[in-house]
Amino acid sequence: MSNRTLSTIDSDVLLRAYAYGVFPMAEARDDPNLFWIDPEHRGILPLDGFHLPKRLKRTVKAAPFEVRIDTSFRQVMQACAESGPAREGTWINDQILELYGELFSRGHAHCVECWQGGRLVGGLYGVSLGAAFFGESMFSRETDASKVALVYLVARLIAGGYTLLDTQFVTDHLSQFGTVEISRDVYRAKLHMATLEHAEFGRLPVTYGAEGAMAVLQVLSQTS
Repeated sequence: MSNRTLSTIDSDVLLRAYAYGVFPMAEARDDPNLFWIDPEHRGILPLDGFHLPKRLKRTVKAAPFEVRIDTSFRQVMQACAESGPAREGTWINDQILELYGELFSRGHAHCVECWQGGRLVGGLYGVSLGAAFFGESMFSRETDASKVALVYLVARLIAGGYTLLDTQFVTDHLSQFGTVEISRDVYRAKLHMATLEHAEFGRLPVTYGAEGAMAVLQVLSQTS
């Protein structure tokens, strides 16, 4: 792992790094430096083994949020960068905000947003490369908002033909959905195959409310 300054990291370098299996982080929100992370063990969420807890399935079906796709990418990133009761600080600094904003403008980054009463209450963002999607961060300001965003993401990836959902690490939050840990070598083999394939993040139509919820649940039911 080595530090690189913003002047030597651009979106092309970032995409090449993801294709190799490494990603950047900052030590803290106000730290201007970035360093590469290359974990010995990697968390992935097998799309054909996604587990949707029964209580969360009921929540998705009730459609308490308006779920939007790619309408407020920077706002989602900024929310993920905020400190909160569950986290004292984050690794998303200004360089990360700018770099991933550039990826978004090039169609290589996406976000899932949960809105309620005109307020952004949860969501996530990540990087798309070939048939691989790299989940970067998520946030929640209302109960289950980030979980609902993840459910919508998984359905979109399945519908779009993705073969790899990289979660970087395994957490208790992600374990409930079927996230597993694999070695660096196994991960790189899966990543190589995924980057050779083609997938479409926008293949699943954006629909709202109960109609959108049922479309998502129908996609997930086909893999369970």
